[in-house]
Amino acid sequence: MTQQSPEPLLNPTRAPTLAGVERAAAKVAALLPPTPLLPLEIDGTTVWCKAECLQPVGAFKIRGAWHRLTDLTPEQAAAGVVGVSSGNHAQGVAWAAKKLGIKATIVMPGNAPAMKLAATRKLGAEVVLYDRVTESRDAVAAKLLEERGGTLVHAYGDPWIIEGQGTAGIEAEEQLRAREGVGFDKVVACCGGGGLSAGLALALPNAEIVAVEPEGWDDVTRSLEAGEIQSVEDLAYPSECDALQTPHTWPINFAVLQARGVRGVVVTREEVRHAMRVAFEKLHLVVEPGGAAALAALLAGKVTPVKATLVTLSGGNVDPQKYAEILAGY
Repeated sequence: MTQQSPEPLLNPTRAPTLAGVERAAAKVAALLPPTPLLPLEIDGTTVWCKAECLQPVGAFKIRGAWHRLTDLTPEQAAAGVVGVSSGNHAQGVAWAAKKLGIKATIVMPGNAPAMKLAATRKLGAEVVLYDRVTESRDAVAAKLLEERGGTLVHAYGDPWIIEGQGTAGIEAEEQLRAREGVGFDKVVACCGGGGLSAGLALALPNAEIVAVEPEGWDDVTRSLEAGEIQSVEDLAYPSECDALQTPHTWPINFAVLQARGVRGVVVTREEVRHAMRVAFEKLHLVVEPGGAAALAALLAGKVTPVKATLVTLSGGNVDPQKYAEILAGY
């Protein structure tokens, strides 16, 4: 299924750039300490794991949200923001909005993990629920913007968001150069709508970028293979990787990914669960299913690590009972 461009109301007004990523990186560095870059040996090769699961909101999404909201004009800030999210971007926007005194409304699926819904509300954001299968979150957001005004802060189809997410690459590269004296040759990133993958593609122009998606939600992989944007074929396809369940990428993301020759890889439920257990056992980190997808691809042998490989552990927001079941092998 080919996806048409989103509604004009939601279209971005500029393209993301490396300069934008570097400007965002300075803003993030002034706000937050760097997350750890941890070594992990896979089949005799050391890969470097960027522990974004240790961010204040448990995911890298805080980066893009901060970059976007701090660039609002006073008039835009006064009107508030509307976000769309499966849960991690929701918390990033809510956190940034609370710190900046901006009203935030987040459109979230009704079947989002309970802890993500609760955490978003606790941060002071209003949550508007939608049905992931029968409704379009972009359409819901567009209606809210029409009725209330405000600025859209999309989870991935936004130049500021893409640039902000790319700061994880700038930060990781600085950490590796300080330790090993080299930059990254390959980046393996968890991928939903493509905000993180596109941002890393801009941030690390000399590295090969691999975008990893869960089975059934492999629209970016298929889009890159087809040369045009494809949609998820079955929006009811079950997946534990809720953070990566996006219906389709956007032209702004696809343009960056395609220009950089990014390729996609698909991982299974069991491969993701295995990666979560490895992260716990070897790195002592809590990583949610969507945040473990990139590591899963490496552990499953679907991506071959090279001398300097970066892998994103992009989120750690998983319901405790579900996490305990996965660790126990249920």
